[in-house]
Amino acid sequence: MTDNKKYPKYLNLRGFLCFQILHKLSKKALCGDVLAMEIGGKKFGKLTPGTIYPALKVLRDRRLVQFKTEGRKKIYHLTKRGLGEYKISKRLFKRIFKELF
Repeated sequence: MTDNKKYPKYLNLRGFLCFQILHKLSKKALCGDVLAMEIGGKKFGKLTPGTIYPALKVLRDRRLVQFKTEGRKKIYHLTKRGLGEYKISKRLFKRIFKELF
C-alpha cells in the first residue's frame, strides 16, 4: 500500500510533539492511547508507544502533566504549571509562524 501523503524530506517535526500533547490536554484530559491516535492521525496514523510515552514522561518530570489512574488507563491532564507553559508556548508559536498563515 502506498501512502499518498507527502512528508518533508529534510525537516523533522518531532520537536513539536510535547507542544501537541500540551495543546490536546489543554482541551481535555486524555489517556496515552487517545493522545497517540489524535496526534498521529494528523500525520501518519497512531503514534507508537515508544514515541508518545517518553514524551509524556518528560512532561511529567517537568511537572507539566499529571495522571490519574482509571482502571488500567492513565488519564493525563495539565498541571497549573503545564497550562502556563502551554499558554506561553502558544503565544510564541503564533508570533513565530504568523507569517505562514
